[in-house]
Amino acid sequence: MIAIIDYGSGNIAAIMNIFRQRKIAHALVSDPRELAAAERFLLPGVGAFDPTMENLLRTGMVDALNEEVLGKGKKALGICVGMHLLAEGSEEGELPGLG
Repeated sequence: MIAIIDYGSGNIAAIMNIFRQRKIAHALVSDPRELAAAERFLLPGVGAFDPTMENLLRTGMVDALNEEVLGKGKKALGICVGMHLLAEGSEEGELPGLG
């Protein structure tokens, strides 16, 4: 199952429609505790780097993603600013990224 991370930013409806049409197992996840059940993660995103990273931090997802991706080796994909979040940082923002 792919967890689509809901952190208040993104093109979530479009992604969920594509997954439903393709019959791809997925769940919209907004609680960090739900990440353990997923095999992979998708970080959607529309907007500027810093506000989007602030939303991700506010949800408590950063520590959970670090544990699942860096600790357990699960895969993550970012779309648009979600891809930027996976980097160390962005020239378009001041906050550090997920690295």
